[in-house]
Amino acid sequence: MKRHIKKILFFLLLLLCLFGILAIRKYLNSQEIVPRISGYEIHGIDVSHYQKRINWTAVKADSIDFVFMKATEGKDFLDPYFFKNWKNAKKNKFVRGAYHFYRPSVLSEVQAKHFIKVVKLSQGDFPPVLDLEVTDNRPKAIIIEGVKNWLNIIETHYGVKPIIYVNRNWYDDIIKDNFSDYTIWMAAYRTAPKPSLSDNKQWKLWQYTNRGRVNGVEGAVDLNVFYSSEADFKKLIID
Repeated sequence: MKRHIKKILFFLLLLLCLFGILAIRKYLNSQEIVPRISGYEIHGIDVSHYQKRINWTAVKADSIDFVFMKATEGKDFLDPYFFKNWKNAKKNKFVRGAYHFYRPSVLSEVQAKHFIKVVKLSQGDFPPVLDLEVTDNRPKAIIIEGVKNWLNIIETHYGVKPIIYVNRNWYDDIIKDNFSDYTIWMAAYRTAPKPSLSDNKQWKLWQYTNRGRVNGVEGAVDLNVFYSSEADFKKLIID
């Protein structure tokens, strides 16, 4: 009986070790550095408080042309590094953009007013960006109604049509049939082949990894490219 129990314990220990090894390998793979993609002229990053202090002079010297940064979330969250990032990005002559992380559980009007209170745009900036990632367990119809309201309020205030950030699932399920006249910033984590959309006229920005490395940023950072032409890039910027 004791020998049988020892065999079971030994088998369980082997399984535990195996799972541990697999978990470690998965973690190490997730930390692999993704090289900067080639074949695109205009490169950018997006940051938030997770990147903490950034040396913007070093970032500029590393052939980065534009930067998006988190400004707000929900009804009252302000990224603690936003104002510093916003100021230093302008100082170092980046094309800069601010995004709002949308919470479907919060009234869209409240979220729009929060963003407007925080973000002041000027010539040479990107239009505001709405970051769509979570549903907060709200039905699709409610999400669509709220997103439309946020976008309309923001466009009325700033006088420019916002950009929408989504992944492919969000695009297919919500954006494609309801927001076809907005510029899309697509999150698709691979370097090749490029993600395809049913209407590539919408898609201008591609976030291709969250495991990039850029001088001046400690640790991993999201890497992006502008997919379309330099002329389209200039058209997108506020004049």
